[in-house]
Amino acid sequence: MTLDQLPIGQEAIITAVGGQGELRCRFLDMGIIPKTRVRMQKVAPMGDPMEIRLRGYELTIRREDAAKITIVPEKEGGAR
Repeated sequence: MTLDQLPIGQEAIITAVGGQGELRCRFLDMGIIPKTRVRMQKVAPMGDPMEIRLRGYELTIRREDAAKITIVPEKEGGAR
């Protein structure tokens, strides 16, 4: 599953960060790295961009970029 498919209010763990060159470096610089917990906060009315929360801050990314980030959803009501 990729980050762009995560429903609003759900959490997941990043397992892989795709992209090439500068885009991948930008992801890593923003704290989007494997084993990081991420939560889908909200999505703009037209579906793009989307706001995620990770490492204690909110980050807005494009849906196209979110599709390059592989995640594993956490079970609802699981340990946090």
